[in-house]
Amino acid sequence: MLRRLFVLIMVAGAFFSANICTGPAMAFSPGGLAFNDANELDEFGDFDEFDEFDEFDAFDEFDRHDEDVFDPLYGYNRAMTTFNDRFYFWVLKPTASGYAWITPAPVRRSINNVFRNLGYPARAINNTLQLNGTGAFDETVRFIVNSTVGMLGLFDAAQAVPGIESHDTDFGLTLGRYGMGSVFHVVLPFIGPSNVRDSAGMLVDMVLDPIFYVEGFYIGTAYSAVDEFNHASLRLGEYERMKREAIDLYIFLRNAYEQNRDMQIHQ
Repeated sequence: MLRRLFVLIMVAGAFFSANICTGPAMAFSPGGLAFNDANELDEFGDFDEFDEFDEFDAFDEFDRHDEDVFDPLYGYNRAMTTFNDRFYFWVLKPTASGYAWITPAPVRRSINNVFRNLGYPARAINNTLQLNGTGAFDETVRFIVNSTVGMLGLFDAAQAVPGIESHDTDFGLTLGRYGMGSVFHVVLPFIGPSNVRDSAGMLVDMVLDPIFYVEGFYIGTAYSAVDEFNHASLRLGEYERMKREAIDLYIFLRNAYEQNRDMQIHQ
């Protein structure tokens, strides 16, 4: 619920700013900070959903000239990046580390599988809107198999089905593939790099999330908190490695994010 609240606030602010700022519109991308514990992942093998920042290694934070990324909120974005960085080290990492210490990795992995399984509607609908029939079909098969054989999503049983793959996508990518530009870059509190299109896409994906309809503020907040901290506990370590490799953290995150989204839209 907190994530939803901040998305709503930032999207409203972003669209308001769009009316008073002028400049070229860009092509889009989603993301946020990614965390990864290589030692823990070795226990389970390689998982594609935790490799999103590996491809950023090929990006130089200065490969993309500053004028190529429309960034009218530069001062705010840089300050919010500092805020998110401190929030990670002061709150998220200690909490997620403590949670990881008391919760066995297989249990956390199963919890992550459950939340991922619940994300089926957004993936299926966005694949359909992008005219990716194979993606929509594969996601439907995965949902059925994981909801039954996988015991309500506790286990990713669908990975054993030949020819059935996961097709991660979101409404931001859907908008991008229909030609909508990113408008401008914005860093969301607690979430990380985004842009106006991606933030608007988050709202649509949020409505497609079954957890959105859980009654009661406290229950909804608890569900969201478990999802966020559990996800972070499976990704501890990668952010630190990425930060060590960045000459300028904000420029690195911004450019890597935008380049990655551009690549996802056009692949």
